[in-house]
Amino acid sequence: MSILWLAVGITIVSALLGSLIFEFLTPDNISPIIALEEKCEKIAKEGFQIHVSYPDSQPDQLPTADMNRLMYLDEIWIKDCVSGLPAESIFNIIQKVERNFYSGE
Repeated sequence: MSILWLAVGITIVSALLGSLIFEFLTPDNISPIIALEEKCEKIAKEGFQIHVSYPDSQPDQLPTADMNRLMYLDEIWIKDCVSGLPAESIFNIIQKVERNFYSGE
């Protein structure tokens, strides 16, 4: 099981790096870091909603569609967010998503 997560993590990191490079090459009016933080917040929110829908389940116990979506989100999260943002930003995003979810926002 841990090998599966390692493989998913490596895939996510690779995809995120490619996406991050593409984002920096595309001109925008807003800061690339702010845009990345917003993107990562959306990814975290969607992934968190799937996780809370199945609180005691392992990934292989999820319905196929949800498992595939969660693996895709994990891949993007690692590739773009973890590799492109400082740790403090990552923790802030995670805390904000949890806080907003439990406060009903």
